[in-house]
Amino acid sequence: MLSCKRDNNYVAAISDPVLFQESVQNLTDIIVHDIFSPPVASRVYLYPTIAAYEIVAQFDSLTYQSFAGKLSGLEPIPSASKNVNPHLAAIYAFNSTGKALIFSEDKMQLFQEKQNEKIRKIRVPKLVRKASKLYAYQVSKHILSWAKGDMYDQTRTFPKYTIQEEECYWKPTAPDYMDGIEPHWNKIRTLVLDSANQFQPKPPLEFDLKKGSPFQLQLQDVYEIVENLDEEQKNIAKFWDCNPYVTHHRGHAMFATKKITPGGHWIGITGIAANTAKSNFSETVNAYANVTVGLFDSFISCWNQKWNTLVVRPETLIHKHYDEDWLPLLQTPPFPEYTSGHSVISRASAIILTELYGDDFAFEDTSEIPYGLPTRSYNSFIHAAEEAAISRFYGGIHYMMAIEEGVKEGDQIGKFIIKNISSKIEPTKP
Repeated sequence: MLSCKRDNNYVAAISDPVLFQESVQNLTDIIVHDIFSPPVASRVYLYPTIAAYEIVAQFDSLTYQSFAGKLSGLEPIPSASKNVNPHLAAIYAFNSTGKALIFSEDKMQLFQEKQNEKIRKIRVPKLVRKASKLYAYQVSKHILSWAKGDMYDQTRTFPKYTIQEEECYWKPTAPDYMDGIEPHWNKIRTLVLDSANQFQPKPPLEFDLKKGSPFQLQLQDVYEIVENLDEEQKNIAKFWDCNPYVTHHRGHAMFATKKITPGGHWIGITGIAANTAKSNFSETVNAYANVTVGLFDSFISCWNQKWNTLVVRPETLIHKHYDEDWLPLLQTPPFPEYTSGHSVISRASAIILTELYGDDFAFEDTSEIPYGLPTRSYNSFIHAAEEAAISRFYGGIHYMMAIEEGVKEGDQIGKFIIKNISSKIEPTKP
């Protein structure tokens, strides 16, 4: 693989996944800073990870198959020249591709400079660094060209959602009454799914506020659970809030807090799983690649349901018909209710991670520590996904129908992705 005859002790250091994990964390930090919405954040994670994965797969084709021909529109990446270190090239490609998808390019540039200094201290030969960086640029250019065809740029020019007056339809909610986020996300090119509506849940319950109707009972359940939450339920809701931009109003003053997106939380769990299992570099990149594909298609599927059904949020109806001073525990996000995004993407991610790391994979979720929340423990990925789903009910922002059907939707997506692209990891026991 390497033609350089100099001391190759650096190879082991570059093969340690820690540098790649640092790149992923840096991208997460920038996504939080730049306040990308959950669907857009899934796109920002996707393309850098695929760039890294395709390099790994080219150099380890006996273990990992290229996604070319498996992901819609993806063609094989260019072949590598001599002196390329695949792990170094994967890191460079991840950073280069990510830089093209964010706003804060200065932050990525600063990170790259610091990381390059680490690489120099590892004493990677200049010839290898130069060849790996050049190849990474070629792969990044290839992946970004593919990304251009996913309809993202076109949807930036599409009109905003026009609010419909009927009571059954979604309306912007307090305190900021923000416009609906990404009403055209179902136009984005899917990767593995045939289309945005391949896995459609059953229709939402018929809107009916008559006392005792199925819909009214679900609304009443949301109202009552928030009024009677115990401490553990509150902790679960807050842990899985994952709202990238929460506003706080104090009299005439307003400030906001930034946090990871729901997808970012599962990216964090993926890293925790890889570390817990002592996954090597290739296994780690493979895990991120499978999860990012799942997140991307899950958001397209879920957003298709949201903007086709336009189900009104509980907060809107409770304010009007029950209690004008009522507040959900969590701030209601600015998009329609059905299905629950957390339920869809969490289940799909958990199904994929279970395929990679096993059914009874216990782990400590430290993803929220940087945002002031404690660690939570899970005995499996499904356990975590189930808690993520029910957290939206405890938070007062979803009916149970959106959660239950969202879990089913995510389950189907996750299993379909496994069937079509997943590479099984045999992790080293911790």
